[in-house]
Parts: sequence; structure tokens; C-alpha cells
Amino acid sequence: MTTPDPGEPKGGSVGDEAEGVDRGERSAWGPRIDVLAVLSFVALGFWVTARLWLDPRNGIRDNRSDQAQFEWMMAHGARVVTQFAYPFHSDQMNVPDGVNLAANTSVLSVSLPLTPITLLFGPRTSFLLFLTFGMIATGVAWYFLFSRVLVGSRGPAWLGAAFCAFAPAMVSHANAHPNIVSQFVVPLIIWRTMRLAEPDRWLRNGVLLALVIIWQAFLNLEILLMAAIGLGVVLLVFAIGRPDLRQRVRPFLAGLGVAAAVAAVALAYPLYVQFFGPGSYTGLSRLIRGYSSDLASFVAYSRESLAGNARTAEGLAKNPTEENSFFGWALVVLVIALSWWLRRNLLVLALAVLGLLFAVLSLGREVVFEGRETGVPSLWAPLEDLPILHSVVPTRWALALTPIIGLLLALGAECARKLAVRHSSARPRIRFWTVTVLAMALLPILPTPLPATHLNPVPGFVTSGAWRPYVAGGRSVVTLPLPDTNYAEPLRWSAVTRLEMPLARGYFLGPDDRPHAEERGAALFTAPPRPTSSFFTVIRQTGAVPPITPQSRVNAVDDLRFWRAGVVILGPHRQAEALRRGMTELTGIEPVFTRGVWLWDVRPLTD
Repeated sequence: MTTPDPGEPKGGSVGDEAEGVDRGERSAWGPRIDVLAVLSFVALGFWVTARLWLDPRNGIRDNRSDQAQFEWMMAHGARVVTQFAYPFHSDQMNVPDGVNLAANTSVLSVSLPLTPITLLFGPRTSFLLFLTFGMIATGVAWYFLFSRVLVGSRGPAWLGAAFCAFAPAMVSHANAHPNIVSQFVVPLIIWRTMRLAEPDRWLRNGVLLALVIIWQAFLNLEILLMAAIGLGVVLLVFAIGRPDLRQRVRPFLAGLGVAAAVAAVALAYPLYVQFFGPGSYTGLSRLIRGYSSDLASFVAYSRESLAGNARTAEGLAKNPTEENSFFGWALVVLVIALSWWLRRNLLVLALAVLGLLFAVLSLGREVVFEGRETGVPSLWAPLEDLPILHSVVPTRWALALTPIIGLLLALGAECARKLAVRHSSARPRIRFWTVTVLAMALLPILPTPLPATHLNPVPGFVTSGAWRPYVAGGRSVVTLPLPDTNYAEPLRWSAVTRLEMPLARGYFLGPDDRPHAEERGAALFTAPPRPTSSFFTVIRQTGAVPPITPQSRVNAVDDLRFWRAGVVILGPHRQAEALRRGMTELTGIEPVFTRGVWLWDVRPLTD
């Protein structure tokens, strides 16, 4: 298909000699520029993750729990390949109920291909490769989409693609959200959608679009939803503003129908398991659905940006991984100016409409400014309880602004380039002001390396396999404290054993099925609390052992039996002394220190 050009038509639109010379140079140097572009993305990817690669003891400082969870997911992918384990549910965490992995970030489209890396070098290495090369591949994919389809020039395409892959929101999510920074499938979805209008190829193009949709579905559904909405808005604007395109509607709709049918068939069962299978939930809790973008954050700087720090972001985002809307004053002004300058460009108009929509949705149910509720309702308020949308964290709508701004930057730089080609006498001034304006907007948000911290080594009790006799007969390992969203180290331990070591409880999304739960069926970030898990959570948080009553001891035995516990272990922890004393007093069993852990053999209690 001949794609609608976002700017002036390519080929013959300028006609002067300078443009022809410029095109010739680009043709001769094109492959070398492509190689340099790819190498620059490789350099940026390793720059952001440098501290993690340089020291194998390091983990992501600001999100150790999600790193542990994704290492566990990488091990699950390897288990699916090597042991033909069921991919959409696992009983190796949260014994005895297991975990609905279709309703969690199981990232099968990456964990399965990386199985050899996981087996040879361990889940930490495969996690780091996923994170680093996810950003690199995202930059490369946007670069080729921009340079070959949407923009046409390699320099502006590189600028836009670099922003798409390494903008503040992306670097923020690089804090252990590899499934979110790995957006390399989105440009493929856009490209294949644009090809749907090719005459006589509707079947082939529909199937190819379905394949990339399926790929993205097993990577991150939230990003797929945003991409679908974005494409829908852009296509609607083009349908209204370009009547000449309506002659291509028939092959486009035919190809879209094929894509929808193939994707629906392939995804029907996984989606059924996700929404209706064991361990499914009915949306996020109202608390999480309240995570929105602060209106003041749009002109602030992220803590991972050159001009930012933790103080500039404090209070404007819920945590370091959700700084989705931090662009800075200069870039916001530039985006508004570019939208006005290029307002006659239909693609820019569509991007402006889409960007405004996503920005407003990200404000959540009520507009917040500098951490204070304003009482002004947002567009998201009537939408947040709708099916599917009730599983979206509203602040992440602002994440979708990153590729929109990246494309606007590329289109603006391309227009400036064309102006410089046409007006040779003003070329130095045009280039000077273009570089100056871009530098003012983009230098403050250049990414800095992710902060890292040393992680405790996996205890020898785990790596040696000494736990195996204790889990015979379907028993589990109970760790102190029990894993949840704030303490997920045991997931790293289980991942090292290739998930052979089953865990009680865990860090995952599962339903709140307590009879008197305020939001029954909504997602919790672990299993519903039990008396003994709550007991040790108090110790982890305060360092103090709660009063122990006869009922506490009865509850402990009941909970250990529910978890099918064979052994309780306590590894390195800042509250280790209080945790050890609490467990000993609860069970009356004296622990033994062996291979880096305190160990309670609880089989006599649970038989």
C-alpha cells in the first residue's frame, strides 16, 4: 500500500537540485547510518542498565520485588519448554491454590525463546537480557518504522525512535518492568495495520497482523490495548479527513476481519483462563485504580533524568516505576509548538487528539495537582469500572504519550530538514535553531543509569537442593517472612531451582476471595492474608513480636497445614532475630542453622 504521508508527499514535492543531492547522499550512506543507529540504541540500552551488568551481585534498587517476580517468570518459561509444564497456571507458588499466570505478567513470548539463556546462565541473566534488549529492540523497531514508513529520513527517525525507547517514562519502567519497556512489537502492529489496505492481499496481511497481535498479547496486554485505541483514533481521523482513502476500505476491513478472527481463535483459551479460570480476578482494587498522573508531573523531571532527582519527583508519582508523565517544561512547550506549526498535517492532528485523550485519561477519577485533590472529576471517572478498563492503572495512559511525542519530534525535525534543504541561504540559521531548541527540550531528560543495590546471595540451603526431602509428597517451603509485594526474595530462590522448590504464598495478582472482603473478587498483590502471614508481616514491618496466645499457636498449625508445609526457613533479613523468635514461640520447635538459613522441620505438626 502507498502509505498516506504525514507531511508533504515524498518524491517530486520539492524538485530542486539540493533535495536531489540530499537524497543521493542518504541513499549512499543509508546502510551505514542504519548500523550506527542500531549501535547507538545498543549503547543507550547498556548505559541505562550498566550497574546491573557490571556487578553480578546487583539488583534493581527501587523495585527488587518485581525483579524477583520476573526472574521467577523466566524460570517458568524454561519449565514450560523443558518439562512441558502447563503455561497458564502454576502450583509451584502459592501452594496449594497456585497462581493464574494468564492473569499475571507471565511474558511467555519472551521467556520461552530465552529458555537456553535461563538454563545456561540463570534467570537473572535472562531477566537482564529481557530488560536491556527490550529497550534496544524498541528503539530499533521505531527507527525502521519512522525511517521507512512514517517520516522517511534517518536523522529525524533516529531522534523520534530514541525518545520512544529511552524517554523518562520508559527508563522509569526499566526499574524491573521489562514487559512494559519492551514495546518493539507495537511498531510492527502499526506497520502491519497500514498494510491492510493493499488490494488483493487482505488474507496474507490479516494473518500477519494477527501474528504480531498474538505476540504482543503474550508480552503485555495493557500496551496492546493502548496501541489498539491509538490506532483506532488515528484511523478515524484519517477516515474523516481523507475521503480519497475510502476506496481502500474494503481490503482494509477484510484484512482486519481476518486478523481479528485469527487472533480471537488463538487467544480465546488463554483469555478464558485469564478472566474465568482458577485464580482469576475482576479488576484491580480501587486503591490501585486510583494511581493517576499528577497534573504538575507533566512539567516536572523524572528522578532517572539528567535534570531530575528523587526530590523533584517525590509526591508526583506513586513510586519510581510509574513516572509516566514527566516531560519537563521545555518539552511540553515544544510539543505544543510543533502541534501548532504542523497543524495542517492530518497525522499531527490525529496525534494531538490522541495525546490529549491519553493525557486526560491518565489523570484518573479526580484531577490531582502537586499531591492535592482538586475535586475536579476527570474523564476516567465514568470509565474505570467498565470490563477490561477496570484492570488498567490510569497513570499508564500517560505512558502512551511517549511514542506520540517521539513521532511528533521526528516529524518536526523532518520539516526543519526540508526547510534547510529548500532555503540554502538560511540553512545554517535553521540548523542552529533546530539543534538549540531540541537540546533545550531533550538534554534535561537524558537518561541516567538505573540505581542498583547489592542483593543477598541465594542461601546454600536452596542452591544445594537440601530442601528436597522436606517437600516430598507435595509439601511446600514456607519462608520467613512470607513473600508478598514488599518481600519477594523467595521467588528468586525458587527461580534458581528452576521452580522445583514450591513456595507457600508469593507475589502475584490473585483474587480477594475472603467472604467479607470489601472488594470481593478484586485483585490482591498476594494471596488473601491468613493469621500467621499477618503475624509475620507485623514483625517484618515493626521488628516487634506480637503477643502470642493459645489461639495464635492453633492458627499457626492450621496455616502450616493449609500451606502443606514441610519446612520453614529464614534467610538473611534485617528483622531476622524477631522473626526467628516469633516462629520458635509459635511452634515450640527450636530451629537449626544450616547452609545460610534457620530451619524449622514442621512435618511433625502438619502430618
